Amino acid sequence: MLPTNLELSLNAFNQLLMHPPGAASPIPVTPVRAFPIAAPDDAIALVDHHGAEQAWIAHLTDLVPNQAELIRQTLANREMTPLILRINHVSRFATPSVWQIETNHGATEITLKTEDDIRPLPSGGYLVADAFGLQFKIPPRNQLDRQSQRYLARFL
Repeated sequence: MLPTNLELSLNAFNQLLMHPPGAASPIPVTPVRAFPIAAPDDAIALVDHHGAEQAWIAHLTDLVPNQAELIRQTLANREMTPLILRINHVSRFATPSVWQIETNHGATEITLKTEDDIRPLPSGGYLVADAFGLQFKIPPRNQLDRQSQRYLARFL
């Protein structure tokens, strides 16, 4: 449950601090999403450096807008899932296959072990897990170029 009069701030090191009512000093906390893909703005725990839950936020909309933005900013700094912008080449249309891709963080290569490593997202896009367990997002197919759409269609 969200404590009343909860205040959040960032310190000089961009670490999120929780100022509980009546506490002598702020507590450094880390926001952790319970459902990062399905409900990124719901069910967020604020945990201390021991992993103990200090506060539970059912919905970010329950917070004052500037406090919700502090949590979003902290999460964005902590979590990174590259977005696949283009599929340049696929080694073969059976798995395992090696994909040469362009992401919002640059060009790279991923290995797809099975077709089951591509999962649909509620937003209409896809989540791809490569052979090393790294996660990549793919936008909805209509947002990709034609070549990328064709490559992706072969695996869906």
